[in-house]
Amino acid sequence: MGEDVRLRAVVELAQAMAAAQTPRESWQAAALGACRALSGSFAALSVWERDLGQLRVLVNAGERTEDEEEFPEREAYPVHQFPEITEFLHERWAGGGEPNAWVETAEGPSGGHWAGYCHQRVSALRRRGRGCCVVAPIVLHGRAWGELYVARPVGAPVFGRSDADFATVLAAVAAAGIAQTERLEEVRRLAFTDALTGLANRRAVDLRLDEAVERHRLDGAVVSLVVCDVNGLKRVNDTRGHAIGDRLLERFGSILSLCGAMLPGTLAARLGGDEFCLLSVGPAADEVVRVADELCLRAAELELGDGVACGVASTGDPIGPVHSARRLFRLADAAQYRAKAARAQKPVVAGREGSDDPVVRLADSPPRVAEPGERRRFRGRGTQPPG
Repeated sequence: MGEDVRLRAVVELAQAMAAAQTPRESWQAAALGACRALSGSFAALSVWERDLGQLRVLVNAGERTEDEEEFPEREAYPVHQFPEITEFLHERWAGGGEPNAWVETAEGPSGGHWAGYCHQRVSALRRRGRGCCVVAPIVLHGRAWGELYVARPVGAPVFGRSDADFATVLAAVAAAGIAQTERLEEVRRLAFTDALTGLANRRAVDLRLDEAVERHRLDGAVVSLVVCDVNGLKRVNDTRGHAIGDRLLERFGSILSLCGAMLPGTLAARLGGDEFCLLSVGPAADEVVRVADELCLRAAELELGDGVACGVASTGDPIGPVHSARRLFRLADAAQYRAKAARAQKPVVAGREGSDDPVVRLADSPPRVAEPGERRRFRGRGTQPPG
């Protein structure tokens, strides 16, 4: 393979990885790009999980056998089965050696540094009908991250030393792409995560709720929103300091997360200040109300604060048509403020009160614009009051 062809292959790999938006896309781009660049028939990208002492396969690309999934959930190999990895990780590289790629064949050791260590890979090559492979360690942030593996079928030209050197270059390009994807994922995580509690933030709720309401519109999925206001936070901040107030929010966030886990797929979030919510898609309204009731009970047992005021709005209850996220938020928020005004120990549920209840009247009437004096009720949410 000429230098121009290989240079073009490197550029194509870098471009494909730069275009990746998710880890899976990045892994797949690395494996497919390396496979094409080395004229292979199969490629895999694996990560070394230090805490588990194993090499876990992230993606299999190209011509796969029956036992090879594209994105396997459980394909992993104990590192002790591959002494060459252990030596690379703990001895050779640590002692100043370079993390160069190496070649193995189905015929057995072909000489070189790794000749005595390839029996597991040789067995795998034979079992899967492949003639040879090149293995390139991937180094990320100065540490061994995993490996890039490219194979050719029986009868194809065996990889040579120049192929191994080229695989080393490809692994370095893949490492840069993986690092970029990890940075993007971290930015996304920070953009949609509340820094204090680790729960989702208001931005994440807005996006998920828009999607949920659209799903409800299309297939009738039940969408429920539980809005909570932590009682007594100001008193705790004023009498014991903001650090203790933050502890109250963190502890309630843990309870919210625990209760949210009782409803599959539920998003637990902090909207801002002392306001939190659960967003559920799928479970029946009664299930959501039971979880909200459990949330109130657990919050009342916290040594700090005075429990929570909790409101629930669900498309599974008689609240009228819900065509927008704003409407569901408005109903859940109105129920929550009723709970707060009544010092209710249980959740107030929109649509389940008496016929003269203002929440029911809101559900049965068209949206309205809140009066200026009402805007203070939507404190700390970063949007105008729905309506």
